[in-house]
Amino acid sequence: ALPLPTMKLILKWLLSATALLLVAYLYNGVEVRSFGAALMAALVIGLFNTILRPVLVLLTLPITFVTLGLFLFIINALMFWLASGVLDGFYVRGFGAALLGSLLYSVIGLVIESALGGLLAKK
Repeated sequence: ALPLPTMKLILKWLLSATALLLVAYLYNGVEVRSFGAALMAALVIGLFNTILRPVLVLLTLPITFVTLGLFLFIINALMFWLASGVLDGFYVRGFGAALLGSLLYSVIGLVIESALGGLLAKK
């Protein structure tokens, strides 16, 4: 059997891919061709958010401060859009679509995590 942290990571990855499929279903500015493409997109978005996002947040700290944190939405949209630029089967129709798609993706992700409650809680 897999260790619990690994199981949680795999479950979160699967649910993130499902959230991407839901975004594509709800909003025609985002297209996901298959569950496999959704898995790859969720992985790449997660990697970008882990590696690139902190650097961008640090570099744009003054503008983020001036905009009272609203610039973080732009950074999220850039991560979403960038992922669509490097993957086949995951398409985002422009920056506006990336902004709305990333917002939907974040909200759906929060709903999924809160619905699962303690299952994904860090221990």
